[in-house]
Amino acid sequence: MADEPQQPEEVQRLVEAIKAFEAIEDDEACAVAVSQALKDWPDHQVALRELRQQRVQALKAQGKTWEEIGRLLGGITAARAQQIGAGVSGAQRRKAAKQETAE
Repeated sequence: MADEPQQPEEVQRLVEAIKAFEAIEDDEACAVAVSQALKDWPDHQVALRELRQQRVQALKAQGKTWEEIGRLLGGITAARAQQIGAGVSGAQRRKAAKQETAE
């Protein structure tokens, strides 16, 4: 079996943080901690999406093609890579598709 690429350290730390929630033995303490994290998650998700968009735009400015960027981002299509560079989220794509079918 081929070796899977190692996750970046930051991704590993995020996964470890989730496992730390699972390790909280007290049900009440765990539920409260997870709820607090989830309450703040939308803000973190927005920040991560904006960071990804900026870096994708930088990769494009460096001369990479949308196809190359898509491969870097886990094998997504060139069209999706371009949407990420433009700041188009999955929710926005679904909303636009729904509006098109309603018309």
